[in-house]
Amino acid sequence: MRIFFILTAILFTALSLSAQITVDPPFPTADEPVTVYLNTEGTGLEGYSGTIYAHTGLTIDGENWQNVIGEWGDNPSQPALEEIEPGSYKLEIIPSIRDFYGASETDNITEMSFVFRSSDGSQQTSPDIFYDVYEQSLALLITAPEFRPVIVQLNETITVEWNTNLADSSFLFIDDNLVLADTGSTFSYDITASEYGKKWVRVEARNTTDVVSESFYYYVRSDVVIENLPEGTRDGINYISDTRVVFSLYAPEKEFAFLIGDFNDWEVSDAGYMKQTPDGNLFWLEVDGLEPGMQYIFQYFIDGKIRVGDMYCEQVSDPWNDQFIPSSTYPGLPEYPFEKTSGIASVIQTAQEPYEWQSNDFVPPKKEDLVIYELLVRDFVEAHDYSTLTDTLDYLHRLGVNAIELMPVNEFEGNLSWGYNPNYYFAPDKYYGHRNTLKAFIDECHQRGIAVIMDIVLNHAYGTCPFVVMYWDTENNRPAANNPWFNQQSNFTNPDAQWGNDFNHESPETQQLVDSINSYWMSEYRFDGFRFDFTKGFGNNIKDNSDPWGSNYDADRIALLKRMSDEIWKRNPEAYVIFEHLSENTEEKELADYGIMMWGNLNYSYSEAAMGWHDGGKSDFSWISYQKRGWNDPNVVGYAESHDEERMMFRNVTYGNSAGEKDIKDTTVALRRQQLIGNFFFTIPGPKMVWQFGERGFDYSIDYNGRLGEKPPRWDYMEDWKRRTLWYTWASLIELKKEEDVFETSDYDLDVNGALKKIRLTAEDMSVVVLGNFDVEEGSIDPEFYSTGTWYEFWTGEEMDVTDVNNPVSLQAGEYRLYTNKKLETPDFVGIKENIGGSLSDFTIYPNPASDQVTLALHLKQGSEITVALYDLQGRKIDDWYTGQLPGGLKELHTDVSYLETGIYLISIRSGEGYRQTRKLFVK
Repeated sequence: MRIFFILTAILFTALSLSAQITVDPPFPTADEPVTVYLNTEGTGLEGYSGTIYAHTGLTIDGENWQNVIGEWGDNPSQPALEEIEPGSYKLEIIPSIRDFYGASETDNITEMSFVFRSSDGSQQTSPDIFYDVYEQSLALLITAPEFRPVIVQLNETITVEWNTNLADSSFLFIDDNLVLADTGSTFSYDITASEYGKKWVRVEARNTTDVVSESFYYYVRSDVVIENLPEGTRDGINYISDTRVVFSLYAPEKEFAFLIGDFNDWEVSDAGYMKQTPDGNLFWLEVDGLEPGMQYIFQYFIDGKIRVGDMYCEQVSDPWNDQFIPSSTYPGLPEYPFEKTSGIASVIQTAQEPYEWQSNDFVPPKKEDLVIYELLVRDFVEAHDYSTLTDTLDYLHRLGVNAIELMPVNEFEGNLSWGYNPNYYFAPDKYYGHRNTLKAFIDECHQRGIAVIMDIVLNHAYGTCPFVVMYWDTENNRPAANNPWFNQQSNFTNPDAQWGNDFNHESPETQQLVDSINSYWMSEYRFDGFRFDFTKGFGNNIKDNSDPWGSNYDADRIALLKRMSDEIWKRNPEAYVIFEHLSENTEEKELADYGIMMWGNLNYSYSEAAMGWHDGGKSDFSWISYQKRGWNDPNVVGYAESHDEERMMFRNVTYGNSAGEKDIKDTTVALRRQQLIGNFFFTIPGPKMVWQFGERGFDYSIDYNGRLGEKPPRWDYMEDWKRRTLWYTWASLIELKKEEDVFETSDYDLDVNGALKKIRLTAEDMSVVVLGNFDVEEGSIDPEFYSTGTWYEFWTGEEMDVTDVNNPVSLQAGEYRLYTNKKLETPDFVGIKENIGGSLSDFTIYPNPASDQVTLALHLKQGSEITVALYDLQGRKIDDWYTGQLPGGLKELHTDVSYLETGIYLISIRSGEGYRQTRKLFVK
């Protein structure tokens, strides 16, 4: 007789699978139809209500994932499940398993395999689900109790139900004592839990040749011990010593909780039975004897049904996503205990070496001077980690930005997300690296004078968030009515304004949580402030179809947002508080005048201006001005691009206007338009924000690889002189904004409604006039200089003797001028700072301006092949002046320029492979 025992070590895995799918019939064979039922609770699809697709295949002859249907992520090619009710779906496999998957008659099919995913791919089940395909042989499946192990009180009844296939008889044992023997195929037996402690239940099915067995245990608990928390204990994980930890779980209205983890082999026992505080709100337990420095994975097991990690933990163990994080990104990541439990768990580690901060006296930049660089770690560097990001700070430092805004970096669902689907708020997402490398990044930023702002999502959280999981209404697939932190439904009736589960910001628990989150990231990681996502959602007033995006004035919401801001400033008076609010101006003004910075989205108008479309004033970007809005202070964080908008360069090269030879769809022209945009963006008073790679003309659509999909960083763009020109133009403007007080003035005006645009600024030490032609044809504009006398064009250094302040200035299409009445240093052109090398040490041009002949004085470190070429400002080569070998030392080349028209030209000299220097030549 052959005997097959299902080992108890896979108990939790079996439970996890049974909670995810059930199959009818329970013992399917390859040549019959089957219905698969999916329950999304605890699968990674919690809270999702859209179409679910099955990535599915077979195990044939021992090889997994054979005969896979369709392609991953290709919805039309993969089976869609039918929704039965919220959180419950089914998949019909007809006319048979073999036919559905296209298997041959000779294929030995032993399993069906599944990964169920949301239609946009942002949520999925994990690990892979495998369900046996049976031969006509003996089988057994326990269908009840659903949650195992079973935790009951004394004398409660436990109903055990199971099915068998081809069995002559079935048996049920409790601790190896036979309590039932019967024949048939479907069974039910009630056990009375008459003794405290743990009991093992084993079910067997037999026929004349085989025996199969499956088992689980139940635990009879005593009354919960009521005892006050140890003094000084806070919610979450409390490290007492290198061997001792106190765990504290806030769980009002829950009956009991157990602590299960590596330190007790994931067993429910008296040792893990948590005590309860007299008010019934908290469970706690002290664990001693831990090995110093060892990483332990653990969970709270609540009411015998709910398994969650600690909501305040600094590290999670994720069964679905950790396996895809390379050790180079996060060394020493502990392996998830798949055979012990399911769902996200937490990690503790005593005796951690504290991070040693190097920068302890950082003073953040003034709000008026802020130039914020918004970036997504995933796409900014190919290695998607903080260490590599730190290595790129030279690039951002040279660009001149003085603040970096990281898109959400606390734990979120999946690895490849933008981060706006958060779950664990106190743990940095491991896909970007170890938490200490995040601290090192912030530390290095501070040493360079760069502030770091955290983009954080406190409007909503997704289904694996422990605050959601603990209080979930399975029947209605939404947060339960007694959830301390969440509303049952979103306050927005507009489905496009609904994400995840909606925080109840009027709840004291939510307010305490929000304050704890903000305080933690400022103190533990030294973030200098926050950008809060979708703050219009923080109020609890219902937003119906009359106000689908919640933009109307809401006094209750304003009070909640001011309360949160006050709590932040209590902890750090200098902290930046930035809202993505985008509501009507009366509300934004009240918040801005309170000291809060507000996102100012001018993407549409700036894009129309760049593309050369001006009908009806649609290229008027004057709303970027705080004065235009009627605000008291410059608290508009203006931007022409953010993560949420289509990229301007993509629009330029796809939809740009044209006239004659001037075609904005041409990349060279399109990049020049972005230089023009820079002149009319950074010069307007108030904080500014740029989206990553806008400074080099990133021209991939936001929808490339799907809206949320990965985008290539294209660092090779910096090898293109046209893109470097844009980079240096923006860098020069950023430096101007930060260094010159005139760009903080309140005395300025914008004339930007038409195609010819103008900005005027004046302060005690200097006046500025910025002119630009956003048309596709030549035009002229009244400069309205503040005074007669000498004015200086910033980009060329050219002096202008102004005798008539209204004398029109002619501008070619796309041309810009920046005039000052104080002499400023003319910025070096592209390539000078980065590409000094090879044999060429430096070179000068004289006379400059020139009319007949110029001399190039070349300082050569050694003999080398030299190439000298002349270009116009559009980058078109006009002439090759010299190619040849020159010895080291000071050498002069003399060249006639009398044949050139009056204007500005570029002399480019190459020496050795990859080295180039460029200077401007003025011909008069």
